Amino acid sequence: MSHVTVINEHQHVQQIVSGHHHLTADEPVAAGGSDAGLAPRELLLASLGADTAVALRRHAAQRDWTLGKITVGVRWSKDGAGHEHIERRLSFAKPLSGEQKKALLGVAAGTEVSKLISGGITIQSTVVD
Repeated sequence: MSHVTVINEHQHVQQIVSGHHHLTADEPVAAGGSDAGLAPRELLLASLGADTAVALRRHAAQRDWTLGKITVGVRWSKDGAGHEHIERRLSFAKPLSGEQKKALLGVAAGTEVSKLISGGITIQSTVVD
């Protein structure tokens, strides 16, 4: 189970705590923030990218594939009709066969964060006193 606490004491700056890890999130200046940290959408993209990179490395290690440096570029944007989408681009320092590329794309699509984003997840919210 994962647990994160987000604390907001002023404007858009958020302090994020999970165990002994601390992050700062904020909105960009253009959105009224002070750009003191990643914006919420960027944090979501970072989760997707990190989950993807770990899964790719694990899959390759199980097959003794040498990938070298893995780079996962993730972009959230809107198309001309206003539909939002996420583009994920994978690159590897070592050359790969077509079969390896296909397998790694399947691994990326099957990560937990990918499934949550694409399939949706129920969020139950309550106010506690």
